[in-house]
Formats: sequence, structure tokens, C-alpha cells
Amino acid sequence: MGPAVDLKQVIVDIPDFPRPGILFRDITPVMESPQALTAALDGLEGLLDGVEFDRLAPIESRGFLLGAPLAQRLGLGLALIRKAGKLPRAVHSESYELEYGSATVEMHTDAIGPGDRVVVIDDLLATGGTAAATGRLIERCGAEVVGYLFLVELVGLGGRSALADTPVFSLVQYD
Repeated sequence: MGPAVDLKQVIVDIPDFPRPGILFRDITPVMESPQALTAALDGLEGLLDGVEFDRLAPIESRGFLLGAPLAQRLGLGLALIRKAGKLPRAVHSESYELEYGSATVEMHTDAIGPGDRVVVIDDLLATGGTAAATGRLIERCGAEVVGYLFLVELVGLGGRSALADTPVFSLVQYD
């Protein structure tokens, strides 16, 4: 393990993106730096100490960037959560409301099974809509969501409240 990396110093704030009044937290620099990515993965792995689970469920697309190497480190498989129409076999679907309109997430029907214990992983927790829809999708398969794991949490947007009583772990928090 190398020198400590302050991920808040690596993540870049982009004002007025994607529209005026939004402060976008860009994690791209974390992905561009081997040291920062290692620090992020070490930190995320550490947050899961003591959590018993069988599978990670990363949410497309930035959740894949964190979920795949973390699953490899932990010796676990992935249950990929994708946008509608991207998976080639039979799927379970869950729709949810966005600020303007709706969206749908999907997962292969055989990605998880009854009794599986799953941790959902994504890059960022904002309002929690996508993560909550993912949780419902997993529970519909008879599996249990035992945690939600995020690199970044925008605390002021209250996303934790959308995730019921399930533990939420985030490495970097912004108010």
C-alpha cells in the first residue's frame, strides 16, 4: 500500500454541469490515477469489513469501474445492473421516477438467486432513486440487499432515506 491519497483532493468539482446550478463531482481523475484508484478500492473494501455477502451488484456504468476490480479482489462474482435493453437474455426489470421522466434498470434473471446476500455498488449516492430501484430488483429475486456501497455520497440530497434500513457505506461525503 502506497502513500495515503486524499480522494477529495483528486475528485474535481465542475460547476454548472450538466446544467446551471449543479455542482458535478467528477470521479474521472480517480480512475486516471493508479494511486487514487488503489486508495478508492482499498477504502471501499475496508468499508465492507464484517459484512457477509455473496455477490456485488454494480450499477451501470461507473459502478462497473469500481465493482469489477473489487469483486476480483474479494473472489466474488458480479450481478450486473444495466439500463433497459442492454442485456441479451431474460431479465427482471424495475422502473423508477427521475426528476423529469422515468428510467428502468435490468438484471439477468439468473444473476442472483433466492437467499443470496448482495451488496449494491455505484460511484455516487445522490437522491437514491437508482440504488433503491436496484434494491427492489434484487429483492424480487428472493435475494437480500445487505448493503449499499458508494465512492461518493452527496449527503445533503438525502439519498440514504430512499434505501430504507439497509446499511449504506460511502467513502467520501460532501454536504
